Amino acid sequence: MSSNLFRTKSVEQSIEDTQEPEHALNRSLSALDLTVFGVGVIIGTGIFVLTGKIAKETAGPSVALAFVVAGVVCALAGLCYAEFASTVPVAGSAYTFSYASLGEFPAWIIGWDLVLELALGCAVVAVGWSGYIRSLLDNAGWHLPQELSGTHDGTFGFDLLAAVLVLVLTGILVAGVKFSSRVTSLVVAVKVTVVLLVIVVGAFLVTGANYDPFIPPAESVEGGGGITAPLVQLMFGYNPASFGVMGIFTGAAVVFFAFIGFDIVATAAEETRNPQRDVPRGILGSLLICTTLYVLVSIVVTGMQKYDKLSVDAPLADAFKATGHPFWSGLISFGAAVGLTSVCMILLLGQTRVFFAMSRDGLLPRTFSHVHPTFKTPYRSTVLLGVIVAALAGFTSIDELAELVNIGTLFAFVVVAVGVVILRRRRPDLHRAFRTPLVPLVPIASVLASLWLMLNLPAETWVRFGVWMVIGVVVYFLYGRGHSRLGLREKAGRG
Repeated sequence: MSSNLFRTKSVEQSIEDTQEPEHALNRSLSALDLTVFGVGVIIGTGIFVLTGKIAKETAGPSVALAFVVAGVVCALAGLCYAEFASTVPVAGSAYTFSYASLGEFPAWIIGWDLVLELALGCAVVAVGWSGYIRSLLDNAGWHLPQELSGTHDGTFGFDLLAAVLVLVLTGILVAGVKFSSRVTSLVVAVKVTVVLLVIVVGAFLVTGANYDPFIPPAESVEGGGGITAPLVQLMFGYNPASFGVMGIFTGAAVVFFAFIGFDIVATAAEETRNPQRDVPRGILGSLLICTTLYVLVSIVVTGMQKYDKLSVDAPLADAFKATGHPFWSGLISFGAAVGLTSVCMILLLGQTRVFFAMSRDGLLPRTFSHVHPTFKTPYRSTVLLGVIVAALAGFTSIDELAELVNIGTLFAFVVVAVGVVILRRRRPDLHRAFRTPLVPLVPIASVLASLWLMLNLPAETWVRFGVWMVIGVVVYFLYGRGHSRLGLREKAGRG
């Protein structure tokens, strides 16, 4: 039985399955398209909110260094993803990589994890987008009824705007990945322009004295207790530090989550014209661009206003207000709202491709891996997941579940890094258009960095994550194991 659980699907078989006409996706994306996808999903409200929040509470002006540290951690994982995506250019990202290196059951677990991560991520972002739009409507004197504005302060409601956004984006994804990339390119162009304007204008409002001290003196922080405390505190009694050198690393553990999403570029490998060359460029290029923008924004915001005076809710917008420039404050809110549109769409894109790949392998019902005869998109899985995410965004207050997105992503990072080392040893003969440097040192560093950030998440997040994994194990043994195409091929071969 254990051998069945860890049976691997060869790289050659994975690529061969992509040639089946009714399950084949359209190859139309370029390196630029993938880079736009990466930038589109990474840059959201984090660049407008998280920069000032961490500066005020954790790192001071050295928040810029925290972004550099977080960018390095993501780059380590990105190098591992780039090798896999160039070697196994198949939809599914970490799920497909795991199937080729670790085996079927680990692949199912990571696929199940990604489905949750991307669904919740998309729903959370849609709810955030809805909040920005309602605020803009309120400013214009238009007010949605409370019952159509979501669940707030214990009162039940349906978030109409969030649900409609998800359904519209679902339609765009069904219409074709190239069309989706054009929409994303337009949205990304708008929000990157807003970010660059903020950087340029803010640079003229910087006061040098606000950077002193660049690394504020360290302060001890009283840790929380019980299941809400970080797991590392419960296990080792370690309390995170604020400010000082350790504050930079504590801040990095938080701002890391502003980078989440670059791995989704790998889910589009099968729809890329030259995946061996373009997927690594898309992953690493989007990371470089976003890290640069994050660092520049953090330098500007801490130079415009003293770090201990920054607001927590909208630090960048409020910094412009404090310097007497309300127009730029409004522009930031507009950029954040536009930016969340692309984040939501690309998260939904990534989720549908993972679901599609699992369905094509038989671990989920095969009907969801059929592609549209005209658009060549996995329309059945896209519509199913779009409706589920729209309902989730409309009916559920899911702020407390947002950290599940983070732990799911980090878990995928660990699996991919381990998989790179295993596949190097099992299949040294494979052509690798991109090779992760310094193997196994880079993958080991990626695993350790990801585990450290996971340990900084609350224990209750681990509990919820564990419950979802248990449900996944049950589904696998009740359905996936018996319907696995790889398993059925092995039985046919023995018969």
